Amino acid sequence: MFKKIIAGIALTSIMMIMSACNNVSSMTAQEIAKEMGVGINLGNTMESTSASNYSFWVPIVGSNRPSDYETCWGAVETTQEIIDGMKAEGFDTVRIPVYWGNMMADDGTYTLNPEYAARVKEIVDYCQKAGLYTVINIHHFDEFIIRRHTTEECKEIFTIIWSQIAEYFEEYPYTLMFEGYNEYLGGGKLNEKREVEDRPKDEAYELTNTLNQAFVDAVRSTGGKNSDRVLIISGYWTNIDLTTAPEFIVPTDSAENRLMVSVHYVDNSFFWAKRVGSDEWLQYIDDQIELLNNAFTSKNIPVFMGETSSKYPDENIDSSITDRTSSKYVEIVLNKLLENDIVPVLWDVNDHFYSRTMYRIKADDDRQMIADITAKLHD
Repeated sequence: MFKKIIAGIALTSIMMIMSACNNVSSMTAQEIAKEMGVGINLGNTMESTSASNYSFWVPIVGSNRPSDYETCWGAVETTQEIIDGMKAEGFDTVRIPVYWGNMMADDGTYTLNPEYAARVKEIVDYCQKAGLYTVINIHHFDEFIIRRHTTEECKEIFTIIWSQIAEYFEEYPYTLMFEGYNEYLGGGKLNEKREVEDRPKDEAYELTNTLNQAFVDAVRSTGGKNSDRVLIISGYWTNIDLTTAPEFIVPTDSAENRLMVSVHYVDNSFFWAKRVGSDEWLQYIDDQIELLNNAFTSKNIPVFMGETSSKYPDENIDSSITDRTSSKYVEIVLNKLLENDIVPVLWDVNDHFYSRTMYRIKADDDRQMIADITAKLHD
């Protein structure tokens, strides 16, 4: 089994982490969710890859070093200064999407590459040192596997992968959380022509529920702080309508009140319909939040909005709207989510919303908007 490497954290960082761990260990998932504030994704970074629908295995990038993958979608190499800047700008949570298949040998064992895992650990350490809640997941590699395997095969593979990840971070503070997958639970499988065919709906839900349970069981079985670490359960396509349907089953868990459910984009259909800002857009957001409340938050299961829009391009704002300021609509969404105890995490990539070279939110109106929201949260 994959060997854990836990080293190299400065004494002051260890003291800060242990203090946070002691506080969080006695909190429920609902209480932790309230402290996670507004989050931001380290997007197009550790989940970057050259794999595609047609790859028989994950292709090698450059000289096959972690930095080759980290930067192949346009990101700069992540530094402590980048993460410290996120904290300084008011973010309390960082989500780190990870393509664990990068640098992995094609030998059927699904053993994590030690160099790649160590680089993920280094970035997690940056976040922990900055005092941030930190979320890592399996991102895009879940899609790669699901498209090539049966439900039972996927269950076995993800059990192997999550057992390794969990063992690697077993003694990390409770401020580190695991999110099972990204957006592909319930997704289709490649046929003999290497075309993706949708699964029948009942099979798709079976896949989703089976893999979420496998994730929880794998992590819990590793012991240590993983026995009651907060785990984030991924929705069916992370779609709100599909995830709040009765066919979606929250896994059984040996720990009490230590699960969250992850969905994405509370206004997704109106974004693509170019209706952002309209009265119908506002009502749609409220309706989606009501679905989430009925299915989860009213039952003491927090909702983690793992990806939400950080920018609204002019073209996606309703044509009847005069005020086309992106930050206005981001603020509306964030406030609605926070008021309903949903953890919002902005989707961001290099030099989009937050500058990873200037260590600040790029646009002044966005910066003020986040400052105003987080000031209220921290009062």
